Amino acid sequence: MPVITLPDGSQRNFDHPVTVAEVAASIGAGLAKAALAGKVGSKLVDTSFSLNDDARLEIVTDKHPDALEIIRHSTAHLLAQAVQALYPEAQVTIGPVIDDGFYYDFSYKRPFTPEDLAAIEAKMQELSAANLAVNRREMPRDDAVQFFKDLGEHYKAEIIASIPSNEPISLYGQGEWVDLCRGPHVPATGKLKVFKLMKVAGAYWRGDSRNEMLQRIYGTAWLSEKDLKDYLHRLEEAEKRDHRKIGRELDLFHMQEEAPGAVFWHPKGWSVFQTLIGYMRDKQREAGFEEVNGPELMDRSLWEASGHWEKFGENMFTTQTPDERVYAIKPMNCPGHVQIFKQGIRSYRDLPVRYAEFGKVHRYEPSGALHGLMRVRAFTQDDAHIFVSPEQITEESVAVTRLILDIYRDFGFDEVRIKFSDRPEKRVGSDDIWDKAEAALQKAAREAGIDFTLNPGEGAFYGPKLEFVLRDAIGRDWQCGTLQVDLNLPGRLGAHYVDEHSQKQTPVMLHRAIFGSLERFLGILIEHHAGRLPAWLAPVQVVIMNITDRQEDYVREIAQSLKNQGVRVESDLRNEKIGFKIREHTLQRVPYLLVAGDKEVQAQQVAVRTRGGKDLGGMSLQSFLERLRIELDSRGRQTLED
Repeated sequence: MPVITLPDGSQRNFDHPVTVAEVAASIGAGLAKAALAGKVGSKLVDTSFSLNDDARLEIVTDKHPDALEIIRHSTAHLLAQAVQALYPEAQVTIGPVIDDGFYYDFSYKRPFTPEDLAAIEAKMQELSAANLAVNRREMPRDDAVQFFKDLGEHYKAEIIASIPSNEPISLYGQGEWVDLCRGPHVPATGKLKVFKLMKVAGAYWRGDSRNEMLQRIYGTAWLSEKDLKDYLHRLEEAEKRDHRKIGRELDLFHMQEEAPGAVFWHPKGWSVFQTLIGYMRDKQREAGFEEVNGPELMDRSLWEASGHWEKFGENMFTTQTPDERVYAIKPMNCPGHVQIFKQGIRSYRDLPVRYAEFGKVHRYEPSGALHGLMRVRAFTQDDAHIFVSPEQITEESVAVTRLILDIYRDFGFDEVRIKFSDRPEKRVGSDDIWDKAEAALQKAAREAGIDFTLNPGEGAFYGPKLEFVLRDAIGRDWQCGTLQVDLNLPGRLGAHYVDEHSQKQTPVMLHRAIFGSLERFLGILIEHHAGRLPAWLAPVQVVIMNITDRQEDYVREIAQSLKNQGVRVESDLRNEKIGFKIREHTLQRVPYLLVAGDKEVQAQQVAVRTRGGKDLGGMSLQSFLERLRIELDSRGRQTLED
């Protein structure tokens, strides 16, 4: 009979098979009422799950880290039930959990309207209040196919028919409504209290544009009303911070249909872009990297040899010449860097070799996935590849990890989470090679003193990786930097070095990106700072304004002095009221606004204001420059002007 071990190490003995709910009840009525699910070992299960053998069990309540996923998964089913209660002809397809919520795809004869969403949400509240019991049952695959066909649910029948015939199919019912699902779910709909439907969008069945267009209803669900309120506030903030909107307001860039997924940089935006490159160039030089540049167009045979053609071929832009040679515009820089490494004879004494490139790459992204600077087809990577011996993997990985974290701090990102992504299902190289690569990267992470979480199956096709996830000012996470250990690609492309015994050896290649995509990183920075970029990054750092025509010459003189000191400065000599000018440049998020009137000319000073509205009073040009220099030298570590 089962012995159940609880998280605190205590054990409970039962003389019969017992459900998760019964174990919770044996501990206390409060826990039984709060139970949402169970976790047996690493597997999440329903509270109705029967424990027949000894097991380690966690009772999942709203305090458990897995609670939110179960709530959202169950709320997706509540949505589907409400839709079919109101619109019986609607067919349900799939409804997964996503970041901050869930969605469900429906096939229906007409588009859902905002009024429909309100009615559906009200129906969901009604079903929640009914506190319908949620029940799980299993059915043979072929019986399940027929069951859903009889219900007129042809999409569900198609999904089930694609599952191997020997696998049992689990169905979940709440009231008279039944759906296909792997589970687990909450024990009753009354557990689902805090949710909101957000929007409707189009989505192709199975993600294939050749299939029917379905309607995707997005929703969000939380554990408390406060959590929901905070989330909606974050959405409001995100809308205000939208980099596309701010990009237009600040005249940084634009995009247009003739070049989908590509950026037209305006002078101010290009200034910021080049400042990012200059910053990274300095940091890489200090860290021992040499800058290189590879061709953007290379023969298909090279991409076949590297394995990229098989993995990414359908997402690569290609062209064919009159002599029928097929070339691809590079989607990444690594094969080019291997070619540079291969020129000449390399000795073990040369290692590590560190190459860096601000490489322009192109990848086909579906038009529906494009999103300003965040998701593009043409972008610039701060890509680097380090060729090392096996013995150097740990030392170099530790150095790269520390460099990445140091750079993020310069941009104001002190909260960085790191994920370890191991071998994906579709990969190159033997399991033995993957074992070595994964062990080496994990060892490096430990020696760097960093904590990481496991991201199973999400490694690159040629090696495991560390992913660096930044948290921005309003609590959103952005995956940016990566460090990957590659024991496959150098050998596939014939890279060698000569070891101390005069024998040829294949180097290990570390792939490293910090910004990732410069375009995307700049979009993240714009939203993180709400367009108020730190003074060292801002396209215009200072604007100097006159009050009357009498100060024009003085303003020009001050502006020229600032330019001579390397400050990005503009002068505003328009015949407008000074209050109008100040407001306009404040809206342009210019860090410092200098005003010159007769009093300032006489005192050989400028009146200094910040974009945050703080009046710093009059100061000499030299005093202002000293203040500005402190801020520029501090990078993102401190902000003086706001």
